[in-house]
Amino acid sequence: MSRIRIAMWSGPRTISTAMLRAWGNRSDTMVWDEPLYPRWLEATGAAHPGREQILKASAHDLDGEDLNRRLASAPPGVSIFYQKHMAHHALPEFSRAWMEGARHAFLIRDPERLLASLAAKLPDAGLDETGLPQQVELLRYLDEQGHPPPPVIDSDDVLNDPRGMLQALCAALQVPFEERMLAWPAGPRDTDGVWADWWYDSVRASTCFVRPDRAPQPVPPLQAAVLPRCRELYDELAAMRLRPLEGDCRATGT
Repeated sequence: MSRIRIAMWSGPRTISTAMLRAWGNRSDTMVWDEPLYPRWLEATGAAHPGREQILKASAHDLDGEDLNRRLASAPPGVSIFYQKHMAHHALPEFSRAWMEGARHAFLIRDPERLLASLAAKLPDAGLDETGLPQQVELLRYLDEQGHPPPPVIDSDDVLNDPRGMLQALCAALQVPFEERMLAWPAGPRDTDGVWADWWYDSVRASTCFVRPDRAPQPVPPLQAAVLPRCRELYDELAAMRLRPLEGDCRATGT
């Protein structure tokens, strides 16, 4: 059986967990929620919500050698192994050997929306916490390593046309599209990270991708200072973004 590893690189507040739900609802896919997060927390000392609980519960993910081994191969019997990664969790000192042979993709979001949402959770968040500098660096790294250009998808495009965008993403990753990706049961998942209690209220209540029903919230002054640089980085990534395949958009739902 062919085993496919997919590494989806995003920043926080980019519908990355809703995307995890979509892939986790497939019939052929196992998902892994932010496998680098506990090790990043330990290495950086970042004061994130639930830090001590996360580290205590994730001791098995703090051994870099073992973690890299598990990242590098799909478990037996799994056709597609989907890994949700925050780009800023891939610290320079972490090995990237496991990335070889994976199919990579990037999920981005308009910086104004991203920064306003991120500041609500992390009031002191700056440029590095957006994941945008790291996404651009990873994109260039993959190019230097000879990887084919990875698909880039924008969260607004996904929310406006889930079917068309997921069809385009699956085609770019060379996996079949499944209707099951468009809707999922509400509630928590065994595959959710320990941090879900602090971050996943909205996605736990969700059953599908939903268009925003309001304009972006104002960006606080601290984050507004980095908005121009975020826009530059976003534009570099967005220049490569996929467009939806022709499809029925009715599954956007509420």
